Amino acid sequence: QVQLVESGGGLVQAGGSLRLSCAASGRTFSYYGMGWFRQAPGKEREFVAAINWSGDSLYYADSVKGRFTISRDNAKNTVYLQMNSLRPEDTAVYYCATHLASGIYARSNDYSYWGQGTQVTVSS
Repeated sequence: QVQLVESGGGLVQAGGSLRLSCAASGRTFSYYGMGWFRQAPGKEREFVAAINWSGDSLYYADSVKGRFTISRDNAKNTVYLQMNSLRPEDTAVYYCATHLASGIYARSNDYSYWGQGTQVTVSS
């Protein structure tokens, strides 16, 4: 089993920044790729960013490329999502997830374990 706990969400004005954290426990975190997804009200969950086990391979959705940065600290069992230049359309519940494999995946169906989510609200 893997437990994932997100934190760092909140209310921010457009153009502002937030850093989300996802703390993992229950298995050897450093072996596994991780992903961030988001779900806005009335919309399907969508891929945001993913990182492989070592942190040297990254992948982003086009909508966040150049604004968001995914990273990880395996010593702290934590993955981060630095979000800059936030827009109202970034408003959503953000989830971290893992698929218990070493690589990168962008489909939510590939992920087995999910956190409870953290709300990000960007005001205009």
